[in-house]
Amino acid sequence: MRSGARETIVYLPCIVPPHARGERPDYLVTVDVDPKSPTYSKVIHRLYMPNNADELHHSGWNACSSCHGDPSKKRDRLILPSVNSDRVYVVDVGTNPREPQLYTSVEPWQMHCKSNLGAPHTTHCLGSGEVMISCMGDPDGNNKGGFILLDGQSFVVKGNWEKEPLEFGYDYWYQPYHNVMISTEWGAPNCFRKGFDPADVKKGLYGHSLNVFDWTTHELIQRIDMGSDGLIPLEIRFKHDPKAAEGFVGCALSSTIFRFFKTPDGKWDAEKIISVPPKKVDNWLLPEMPGLITDILLSLDDRFLYFSNWLHGDIRQYDITDSRNPKLVGQIFINGSIVSDGKVKVTHDTELKKQPDPVYIRGVRARASPQMIQLSLDGKRLYVTTSLFSSWDNQFYYDDLILKGSQLYCIDIDTEKGGLTLNQDFLVDFGGEPHGPVLAHEVRYPGGDCSSDIWLVDGSCKNKL
Repeated sequence: MRSGARETIVYLPCIVPPHARGERPDYLVTVDVDPKSPTYSKVIHRLYMPNNADELHHSGWNACSSCHGDPSKKRDRLILPSVNSDRVYVVDVGTNPREPQLYTSVEPWQMHCKSNLGAPHTTHCLGSGEVMISCMGDPDGNNKGGFILLDGQSFVVKGNWEKEPLEFGYDYWYQPYHNVMISTEWGAPNCFRKGFDPADVKKGLYGHSLNVFDWTTHELIQRIDMGSDGLIPLEIRFKHDPKAAEGFVGCALSSTIFRFFKTPDGKWDAEKIISVPPKKVDNWLLPEMPGLITDILLSLDDRFLYFSNWLHGDIRQYDITDSRNPKLVGQIFINGSIVSDGKVKVTHDTELKKQPDPVYIRGVRARASPQMIQLSLDGKRLYVTTSLFSSWDNQFYYDDLILKGSQLYCIDIDTEKGGLTLNQDFLVDFGGEPHGPVLAHEVRYPGGDCSSDIWLVDGSCKNKL
């Protein structure tokens, strides 16, 4: 198992709610997560962006973690794509890790002119020294998947990585040992930016496939259609073992986990291995409520799979030693849409005997539901935030998120037998921010973590990917 020193600080982008989007900018916070520190569980720095209405989202790095032995490569720049504005910020986290500063930015016109893409999402550093960012639309917000390449030092847009554009884009993961890159699909930016409308699914404006590329030639070689069981495939994770020819993807709307794998003939396929049944409900958007799996990750030793159900309100831990037959070993509910004192009444539930009760930390009620998750390198702590996307937050958790702000939790993990326990000493409440409530999103550690690291077979970045 790859490990390292215990995390002492984490970075989170904080997004301004829709009603205040034009009034104040998003920002990056540094949170102290060192239990020995006097500022433990507090925001210790805020870096405000120079523009409004960005919608900061997922972050990444300028250099690969496997480049630690190369003195010319240093992981000191955090890449912050903005889903709404088509802008990419580059933040200096190396000079003073506790107080990051803005280094430079890629402006929308630069991205549009060089790549004809917009709605940037996932960032990964490449062994070539470049930075690659997946995109979900064209400059007008129509669905179009693709990948832009940035120079890893100047951060100038070099152009597109892909040979031909995709129908949809979202997340991706590459694995050089198997000469493959696989990407997922959310939907058309013009649709998801305004909130979720079930009719858009019927119109074909949301994805349901995995896109398989030849890593060397950049050509699309397969499209794996997962059908109605694989609607809106979001986060994708290869196993961390660079020789492993398999991984997992969470399909949000279908509330399923698919295992993708290399077949004996050298092609790729996918199979459903986990399904979260919907709950029949009254007083909600639809007569049935899906779990809505929005984030997944794997422990660094590839033993455990974690995912969050943003509507039902739970996080699950599966032992994936037998990857085709995962075993549920941990589950915890932290509020959600079916909390017992809420507006929604569950009329039929194949999993629970009663609706979960509300949860309190330090006397403060947990709000909304678990969404983004990040695991410590030793696998013992899971950091959890509650915001998905500002317009979806506005639609599904207006009172909890828009009016009161999101929260950051820590869950303690039993790494031997499995099990999840909410840490009662840790809570960051973003409802009390200086200029009003904000929506904190993805957690990132200085130096890398379970969802940003792609390992090469020899443990170095000498392989030209």
